[in-house]
This record gives sequence, structure tokens and C-alpha cells, in this order.
Amino acid sequence: MTFQPEAQANKSLFFRRWLRNPLQMGSIIPSSQALCRKIASVVERGRDEYVLELGAGTGVISRALLAAGVPANKLIVVEIVPEMAQFLRESLPGVNVICGDAFDLKNTLPASMHHRIGTAICGIPLVLLPFERQEAFRDAVEAVAPGKGYLLYTYCATSPLPYRKLRMTGRRLAFTLANFPPASVWRYRPMDRP
Repeated sequence: MTFQPEAQANKSLFFRRWLRNPLQMGSIIPSSQALCRKIASVVERGRDEYVLELGAGTGVISRALLAAGVPANKLIVVEIVPEMAQFLRESLPGVNVICGDAFDLKNTLPASMHHRIGTAICGIPLVLLPFERQEAFRDAVEAVAPGKGYLLYTYCATSPLPYRKLRMTGRRLAFTLANFPPASVWRYRPMDRP
């Protein structure tokens, strides 16, 4: 077995961040490679569109997106924790890393990126948040990616969000047992969209 210092640093940084604020992190360890590949496989992106990852942690999903062919300059990573954002800047050259609030994307993202998002991916544990915050997240994504909705990976057996109440459609696209805990990938879109 070979020692991978970057992988160990990822886990250590992730766990330290979880200890500081468990409700801001969905898990005590980063997502598995199997889950990352599942997420990357359902990303939709036109040639000139960006992929937006919200709550990127230490970047394991970001790396899977790059490996799946998303160009670094077309990947936007938003991370609210400055220490983690700095880690992402150093470990993901060429990626647009923004230290900011996923609940205020209109002001967090440069205007030139608005309306140019193919897929938004949520790594924030929305299931733990009150309904009003779930609505605020929906509205934040809609402000910069109208009609696109977002992908959410979750450890819930059923939809973690009351999507009808949020006036969205919800569909589970993928599931893997090869994650701790087992995880699903859901796509949520505004109800008046396909």
C-alpha cells in the first residue's frame, strides 16, 4: 500500500472542519470515489457552460469532475470556509475557486458566470436545514442558473427534500453502496421545467 499525503491531508482537513461545525458538513469523511464518479456521470453541461460545485470541501468531487472531462476553467467551486477554499486553490490549478456563500450566489459569483451554469452540485447537507433555508438555497441557484435546478448527493434512503413543497421535481439518478454511508444522487428542478 502506498502512502498518499494529499489524500491524508484531505481527510484530516475535512475531519477538523467537521469537528468545528458538524451541521455545515454532511459527513465526517469525504465522499468515496464511487460516489464522485456517479455524480460526474450525471452532470449536464453545454460546451460554453460551467459546472458549479457548492460546498466542495476538500475537492474530491471536483477532481472526479475534472477526470470526467470538465475543463478546469469551466469548473466553479464555491466554499464558505476560507481554510478549505485556500486548500482548493492550491490543489486544483486552473479551477475557479471562490470563497463565498452558496446562499447568496447572485453576489458570490461574478456576473459573467450568471446564466451560464449547466449543472449545479450541492454538497451542503440541506436535509439538516429548516425549510426556509432550503427555499433560500433553491432561490440562490435559480438566480444564477434559471431553470437548471441542482444535483444533491445525500445519505437518505428517500428524497431528503420536500421537493413538491419547494415547487420542484425530484428524481433519484444514482445510488451507491460503495460510500460511507451509502449515498444517492438526486436531481431537483423547478416544477415548470422538464
